[in-house]
Amino acid sequence: MKVGVIMSKKKSIEEYFRKKVEKDKKINNAYLLVHSEKMGIHIDMAEGKTGSKPADPRQPNYMASVGKLFTSTLVSMLYEEEKLSFDDKISKYLDHEILDGLHVYKGVEYTDKIKIKHLLNHTSGLPDSFWHLLDRLIKNPKIKMNPRKAIEWGKKNRKPHSPPGDKFHYTDTNYYLLGFIVEEITGMPFHEALKERIFRPLDMKHSYMLGYSEPMEDPGFPMADFYLKGKKMTDVKIFDDDGSYAGIDYAGGGVVAPMEDLLKFMRSLVNHEIIEKETLEMMMKDKAKFGLGIDYGYGIWMLKKIPIFMPEKFSSWGVVGSTGAFMFYHPESKAYFIGNLNDTYFERKGVRFMLQIMDKVMKSQ
Repeated sequence: MKVGVIMSKKKSIEEYFRKKVEKDKKINNAYLLVHSEKMGIHIDMAEGKTGSKPADPRQPNYMASVGKLFTSTLVSMLYEEEKLSFDDKISKYLDHEILDGLHVYKGVEYTDKIKIKHLLNHTSGLPDSFWHLLDRLIKNPKIKMNPRKAIEWGKKNRKPHSPPGDKFHYTDTNYYLLGFIVEEITGMPFHEALKERIFRPLDMKHSYMLGYSEPMEDPGFPMADFYLKGKKMTDVKIFDDDGSYAGIDYAGGGVVAPMEDLLKFMRSLVNHEIIEKETLEMMMKDKAKFGLGIDYGYGIWMLKKIPIFMPEKFSSWGVVGSTGAFMFYHPESKAYFIGNLNDTYFERKGVRFMLQIMDKVMKSQ
């Protein structure tokens, strides 16, 4: 591609991003990274403010459920090491306190039927408690909570949706359980396994888990502010009885990282550096229907063609977070799209925004 065309495309994307942030008054800050060696494009930018200071692209971002792809990758690494099988029952790894009464559907106990693969692609049938608990915790910060207590709360207050393997139902409960399985097999806290098996090998030195850990190297910038429908959540902390941090995002979405670190992770997946090609294909092949034009594999969203609504050119895969966060790879242009609008107002709009950027990248290839 000619230099003039590259510069024009880059300018078009940057101007669109700036205008998007300026126009939408609900956006406090926003971050975007676009990278394609094939097309000679690398954009890493930020707009808006964090506190009283301008947003900086080097700031770590809380990526919400984007963290699920890190969790499923950890599980897949353990699969490659033959320390687990995706077909294993979760009862092989979890204690009786967690398992007792975990999945009782219409009076029938299905807990022993749940397999690791059911957790990964959200077909366990288990209920979700995250948003209900978060609402309670915001109203009463004195409530003591942690992921295990969240599961216990779910047993008493939420009902399963279906027997394991029958239907797709998105729930953070699945990823709490995967986090516990990672801890059981590795013998270390989930955040330590994440650092030692992903962050350190990939030189993601500015990445960490919100509240649970610190980056290996100070990024020199504070984490970007993030919001729950306009309510600032950056400084909201959830603690357990012993005073330790116990955020209920945990293995379901506690990763904090700058865009450049996230690019390192995605490139390692695409280039089969952190897990093998066959394993990544397996993570995509065992999928369930998330919604119109979206399949869900092992922590992976796959956008596919929908006549009229979604042209073939947008086919891509990655993961989405509730704060308007996204991290995708587009095979046709060999481009990576990573960003965050940092407010749950934009949970769905984040994907649409990413597709608009993707469209600009593909024009006049």
